Amino acid sequence: MQPEASTPAKRASWLRFAPLAIFAAIAALFGYALQTGDPSKLPSAIIGRPVPAFVLPPVDGLVEVGRKVPGLKTEDLAKGKVTIVNFWASWCIPCHQEHPLLLQLKAAGTAELVGINYKDQSVNARRFLGRYGNPFSAIGADESGRVAIEWGVYGMPETFVVDKKGRVVFKHVGPLTEATLKARLMPAVLKALAD
Repeated sequence: MQPEASTPAKRASWLRFAPLAIFAAIAALFGYALQTGDPSKLPSAIIGRPVPAFVLPPVDGLVEVGRKVPGLKTEDLAKGKVTIVNFWASWCIPCHQEHPLLLQLKAAGTAELVGINYKDQSVNARRFLGRYGNPFSAIGADESGRVAIEWGVYGMPETFVVDKKGRVVFKHVGPLTEATLKARLMPAVLKALAD
């Protein structure tokens, strides 16, 4: 009779660890997907469509060369010019890393560069731009994060190219690098300029 009693006890002991084993397997799967996935290849429903309707106020108190840096609205992106739209925040570490490339884009002058400051305090946004420089001709303050949702933003930073008619033609998820700038972003800008 002793062996029969120990079999259910062994089975119950094993069942106590089943949820932990299942959790570990799922965590390993997510970890693998995060390490091997390329976030820049995430699909976007906004490509080929007009930019979502929005009106964003400027970053409060942001002044450059004696003038207030303007906010941003939909109409600013449909004025017959190609525009690069960069979603960023002062608290975003990758935003700090890509910022020198944004300054290079501004200096190149190939397309207008505007920013959308995501869920940031204006004092922090001003400090960030004061420290690193302001590459943007206009910056909208998306304090609620609603505009980022409308654009389908996954996380900071993200960069879009908007054509002359105000349609989104390119999206890059994550920080820009020299490689993505040369291989992906600039070809999208040049194609939009040629159209």
